[in-house]
Amino acid sequence: MAGTLYIVATPIGNLDDMPPRVAATFGAADFIAAEDTRVTMKLLNFLGLKKPMVSYYEHALQKGEGILRRIEAGENCALCSDAGMPCISDPGEQIVREAHERGIRVVPIPAASACVTALAASGHDLTRQLCISKKAHLILPTHRILDAAYEAAKGSAKIGTTGKGIGPTYTDKVSRTGMRVGDVLGPEFRAVYDRVKARHEATLRSLGYVYDIAELERQWFDAVEYLKEFRLIDSEYEINRLLAEGQPVLAEGAQGTLLDIDFGSYPFVTSSNTVCAGACTGLGIAPSRIGEVFGIFKAYCTRVGAGPFPTELFDETGARLRDLGHEYGAVTGRERRCGWLDMVALKYAIMIDGVTQLIMMKSDVMNDFDTIRVATAYEIGGERTDRFPYAVDAPIVPVYKEFKGWKCDLRKFRRYEDFPAEFKAYVEFIEWETGVPVRIISVGPDRDETIVR
Repeated sequence: MAGTLYIVATPIGNLDDMPPRVAATFGAADFIAAEDTRVTMKLLNFLGLKKPMVSYYEHALQKGEGILRRIEAGENCALCSDAGMPCISDPGEQIVREAHERGIRVVPIPAASACVTALAASGHDLTRQLCISKKAHLILPTHRILDAAYEAAKGSAKIGTTGKGIGPTYTDKVSRTGMRVGDVLGPEFRAVYDRVKARHEATLRSLGYVYDIAELERQWFDAVEYLKEFRLIDSEYEINRLLAEGQPVLAEGAQGTLLDIDFGSYPFVTSSNTVCAGACTGLGIAPSRIGEVFGIFKAYCTRVGAGPFPTELFDETGARLRDLGHEYGAVTGRERRCGWLDMVALKYAIMIDGVTQLIMMKSDVMNDFDTIRVATAYEIGGERTDRFPYAVDAPIVPVYKEFKGWKCDLRKFRRYEDFPAEFKAYVEFIEWETGVPVRIISVGPDRDETIVR
């Protein structure tokens, strides 16, 4: 008799608040499949468990053949998902799809509100403190399945989606067929949901995609009931009221400039406007309301998923940046691609966003590097340019400027004046090239390791 493939949403926040069903599933599994085995090992150590573990990223290249054979032989597998969500990232999606096609039982085990529970226990009741816009669009269970189906249909041309259903949700938004948070309060909510679901399922049938929505749908309706406990507001009025009263408002972007749907490295982008102007359309505020624009960047470059990356390093240096910087995707857990700082891309982002101050992160990652390089231009088709190109599919050769490494631990410094000359030369070159001051420099994860100039 075949075993079961459990999709276990890896809990985030305080591990003491891990849902019992998640802990029990880890205990019952014969082996664990995970993309980032180090994170999962931490969970197992916390639970006092010793389980065989495999990397499902490698197995996904063969559609999970090794993992699925073990399940078909009767073993139960806990396949670790990401960041507390029941949907999984691309490599695991291949394994789950193949499991469905083979008739293997697949059961999602969500971490649910573990993080929210931990915050409430510490005196922070999110249902009172967090307001949610009624105009925000809802990600339906079928959106997530559509995301996986569309990505699978692309074959080798995959973009590297997180599999959260974001793209299909934006598709419905733009086609004016989406569901919004405010809809959960209306009497026709279930009827509207059923119509949208039917339309999505017709698309899935046309793609020939095999799926099981029952458990995801149950979790989703539970989440809708939980959503109703929050303050659902007309956020545009609230934000503008606060601004009129002179209250400070900080809007945080979710993703980098080059993932912007209009000005990013299309088609390897997300589905929304991630540039500064997105705060206006996202919050319902006028451009004249924007004051300072803080541009946050790393002292080197990273990218998760597919897409162009001119300064990417495929050697030991790139691996060192990833290991020292703990560069793994916050949502998917995938290894981030790492490379040298790209001034062409940075200056492009500063221009598009209207950045007035720069904040440089993770400078300490390169403490022990002998030589540090920065791309100042591109060579494309034999011509040199300092502009970010329209077409990103042509071969791009970066033109580098080299800097001497500072070869010391930056974390021991608390004033800019005390930094080594080599590091200050690096910072001041960035300021000269961009014309924007680097006001804040992070040399470590602790608060006192954030240096304000």
